[in-house]
Amino acid sequence: MKKTMIELFAGVGGFRIGLEANGFETVWANQWEPSTKMQHAYEVYTANFGEENASNVDINEVNKEKIPDHTLLVGGFPCQDYSVARTKAQGIQGKKGVLWWNISEILKEKRPKFVLLENVDRLIKSPSDQRGRDFGIMLRSFLDYGYSIEWRVINAAEYGFAQRRRRVFMFAAHESTTYYKSIQEKNHNDILFRDGFFADQFKIDSDYESKKKVVNISISPNMYADLVEVSDNFKSKFHNTGFMINGKVTSIDTKPVEHEIYPLRKILEKSVNENLYIDKNEKKLDRFKYMKGSKREKRVDKNGYEYYYSEGGMSFPDPLDRPARTILTSESSVNRSTHVVEDPETKRLRLLSPVECERLNGFPDDWTNPKNCNITITERKRYFFMGNALVVSLVKKMGITLNNIIDNEEYEENFTILSKDDETSDEKVG
Repeated sequence: MKKTMIELFAGVGGFRIGLEANGFETVWANQWEPSTKMQHAYEVYTANFGEENASNVDINEVNKEKIPDHTLLVGGFPCQDYSVARTKAQGIQGKKGVLWWNISEILKEKRPKFVLLENVDRLIKSPSDQRGRDFGIMLRSFLDYGYSIEWRVINAAEYGFAQRRRRVFMFAAHESTTYYKSIQEKNHNDILFRDGFFADQFKIDSDYESKKKVVNISISPNMYADLVEVSDNFKSKFHNTGFMINGKVTSIDTKPVEHEIYPLRKILEKSVNENLYIDKNEKKLDRFKYMKGSKREKRVDKNGYEYYYSEGGMSFPDPLDRPARTILTSESSVNRSTHVVEDPETKRLRLLSPVECERLNGFPDDWTNPKNCNITITERKRYFFMGNALVVSLVKKMGITLNNIIDNEEYEENFTILSKDDETSDEKVG
């Protein structure tokens, strides 16, 4: 089985870096930023990987039939409203422009053997007025196209990396695969703690008491006739770990096996540009102190109503002996979420550099500032890219498991062929 993949919503190529390190070949990739003339992420992507097999058009306009066949589909897509409705012709239609439906269309058209997706962890709880509906729609879509799916909310820092970045990863396997068939007969403990996709590289505590709080539900056609019924009626709590096969869904709350902490200190550069230091700008420094400090202030809303706004304090500067907080797209601007550190060399307060943010996500240094790029990439854009990116180091670990799964697929295929040859030989001899 060929280790071919397509990368959707590619950004600056986090999935591709992690999986090509494990021998995968990218046969097609799509990156399109709507409502902007300059396609900065695409320019960085192609400067690093080349333009071959790279697409820079709106994914909604792509003819899914013309996408190359592939073994693995990957992508980090936005968390949106996935609700669906019945059309006048009694068909089913999702909200226009919602990017999940492009993934769904590709699954329907191309049926890749495996799928690996990433999203913010609030996906499994949205929307607020019908908890779990959007994730339920996704699960049912996978079921309708013949897939099992496993998910895990993973905080990179809990597995020995330098950033407290929590995301939900989803792995789906088509019913035609050996992997699907192998887990079909297993119980939920075996899948989640020993034999499932995440079990080996992202170990969880088998003694954690919450594993007893299992949520079992059905999303099969026996419960919901189609996606419209799921959209209208489905509501359920999903825990941070779970799987779905044959329409039966199991989820539990899990706790990672403890790893050694990787502190922020280890990714810091030894020397940075002077423009990152904030200690000589009293106005900026005072603003940071205020925004990161605790407060209880009387405020007035637009209707003239007075109320008290309360907010807890944050460490200032950020501790260097712990993993960093989550990088946001606003990193480096003057706001509460931006990191401020005391430089170990100069003992002065400064912001993180773009290279340090790349390191926090496991990207090579200066990945977002390639020398052969066709356009100028500002520092502000580089921070923005990393705020949107995934942790490449996690994907590399997943690539190890994918290799094992695909190697086993090839072994089973070859074993079947050899067995058939033996049967034919026996017939001739007889």
